[in-house]
Amino acid sequence: MNKLFTFALAIVVCLGTIALLANGGRSARQGRTQTAQMEADGAFRDGLYVGRLAAESGRPLRPAIARWSGEQDRVLFVAGYTRGYNDSLAKATVLVANRPERN
Repeated sequence: MNKLFTFALAIVVCLGTIALLANGGRSARQGRTQTAQMEADGAFRDGLYVGRLAAESGRPLRPAIARWSGEQDRVLFVAGYTRGYNDSLAKATVLVANRPERN
């Protein structure tokens, strides 16, 4: 009876581990797929570009969402704009922080 219980417990643990590993890989692939789809969208890429330009020229974080007529496109444009703006500012901050001091 004791050997049967140990064998059954080992089977349950193995099946649980397999299910956990299989599900973990699927959710990671879905996250990458959603990011790739977003980055392939024209509204998102346009937002990235316009956001970088705005940050580099010192303009405030104000995306012009009227450029896109659909609600989904507007959401993706704002997401791209925000990412582009923040990435550009972060890159500029790193460059300033790493610049050698002049005497």
